[in-house]
This record gives sequence, structure tokens and C-alpha cells, in this order.
Amino acid sequence: MAQSELTRVRLDTEDGTIILGIDEARAPLTAANFLAYVDGGHLDDATIYRIVTRENQAAETVHPIEVIQFGSPAPHENRAPPLPPVPHEPTSQSGLRHLDGTLSLARNAPGSGGHGFFICSGAQPELDAGGRRNPDGAGFAAFGKVLSGHEVLRKLVDRAEPTEYMRSPIRVRIGRLF
Repeated sequence: MAQSELTRVRLDTEDGTIILGIDEARAPLTAANFLAYVDGGHLDDATIYRIVTRENQAAETVHPIEVIQFGSPAPHENRAPPLPPVPHEPTSQSGLRHLDGTLSLARNAPGSGGHGFFICSGAQPELDAGGRRNPDGAGFAAFGKVLSGHEVLRKLVDRAEPTEYMRSPIRVRIGRLF
């Protein structure tokens, strides 16, 4: 899909701006969920609360990943998500892949995702359908990509802490570009 056909969202961080392209055609349910969070102001208090690198994952991690995860509420917050979870749209259905800069939906079990999102730092094939990151093999629902701001993504990765969940989460501002 051409970049001009993607819905554009701005992710502002302390380190700069990332422009995300949301693929409503190939991942309509997951894209609609993300845009509902953006348009409804549900990400106004969002933070980057998890930066996963090869260095800060548990030594016993069999299939390591590298991602930057953001959303609201963050796992440490004691409040329920404002919107219900969405059905799982695997990469086998959308045709999207977890490449460098891919935007995807965090989840536990398939169909449990909704308020946590992540951006891949480098290719992450274990997150695609059939990947081995989760025992269920269903993968994660990719629904967009970084259009510009890859250098900002690298700066954020450099801010990773000794553990993947941040003691000092990074505030972000997220809004649609019209």
C-alpha cells in the first residue's frame, strides 16, 4: 500500500516526532481500535512504559524481541482500559509483517489486545503469525508502520533501562494528522 493511502498519526516524544502510517485497509479492526484511542483522547496520558532490547530481557527468554511499547493505561496503572479488546487480526490475514518500524497491537491471548501498542526495532519475525514468541503461535496484529522518525525510534531504544519495564516512563503525545 502506498504511504499516501495510510492514515497518518503523529507520536511526539521528548526525543522528537515519529509519523506513523495506519493501514486501515489491511488491518481494519486493529487500525480502527488504535484510531478510536487516538481520536477519543484515550492516549492523552500515554507513556512509553516498556523498551525491550536484547540486553534487558530475562536470560531464559527463548525468543527475544526488540520493541518500544506505549499506551494508556500502562500495566502499572490501576485502572481499566476505556475501550473493550478487539478481535485478533493475525499477520496471516493482513499480509503485514513485523519489520523494522512496524506498529502492532500488544496482547496476552488472541483477542485480548486493545490499549497497548508497540513499534518494532529491527525485524521481529517471531511476532508474526506462526512465530514462537507466544506459545499459541497466533502472533501479533501488525497494523501500521513508521513513515518518518526512524532516528527518533533509535534514540528511544538508547534510553532502555536495565529492565524492560521502565522505572521512568517517557510521556508521549499522540494525534491524528489531517
